[in-house]
Amino acid sequence: MDLGLKGRVVLVTGGSKGIGLACAGAFAAEGARVAIASRSRDNLAAAEAKLRAKGHDVTSIAADLGDPRGAMAAVAELERRAGAIDVLVNSAGAARRHSPEELDMQAWHDAMDAKYFTYVHAMQAVLPGMAARGRGAIVNIVGQGGKIASPAHLAGGAANAALMLLSAGLAAAYGKKGVRVNAINPGVTLTERVTGRFEAEGRTAGISPDEARRRGEQSIPLGRYGTPEEIAAVAVFLASDRASYVTGANIPMDGGAAATVV
Repeated sequence: MDLGLKGRVVLVTGGSKGIGLACAGAFAAEGARVAIASRSRDNLAAAEAKLRAKGHDVTSIAADLGDPRGAMAAVAELERRAGAIDVLVNSAGAARRHSPEELDMQAWHDAMDAKYFTYVHAMQAVLPGMAARGRGAIVNIVGQGGKIASPAHLAGGAANAALMLLSAGLAAAYGKKGVRVNAINPGVTLTERVTGRFEAEGRTAGISPDEARRRGEQSIPLGRYGTPEEIAAVAVFLASDRASYVTGANIPMDGGAAATVV
């Protein structure tokens, strides 16, 4: 199936690891012109090597998206190199997990800075250009923590919930300007970050990280955690012309763990 992404310019924030890296590879496989952004030049170099080993030609941009000026500069540099951005995939930033007793005011602020504002800054950098051209797609990788209130993920979950609302709101605001905005809400996904999740949940429940993982898998109807590649496949579809009438959606990808209709 031709998804109509060949030659499109795609920026993947947080593209050096995990779901972001999988998204970069999936878009590149569709013939898109892919750029990945991260704060770490070392991580970017390692990601570029992995992608090129698979035959994908990508570029990278070192940027601190927690700084709005850094986001604007990164977008300007990419557009100077490759042309106008057609697709933004936000996968940068993750809030640390804490037990409720560990939360302090700084932890709440850190969670919003790490997840919510990095996404906002990237979107604000690309939206004016997309609206002026009358075309664009944004896919925000958010998380089910914004819908399911886990005691070990309250600060990060609040940031996720804010991003879900913002994605739907921007979709309504920019739809008539040709810009689609959608969100994917993964459940636990087997990336480098899940170790911290199991440790935090284990501390909260008084069990080992391995037991926390085992219990988590038992609660999923599909019986396993998802993979970054599975999330990336949906991100590619949402950004493609095949999803031309999909906007404002918050799509759960948790193996059926949250049996809700909202």
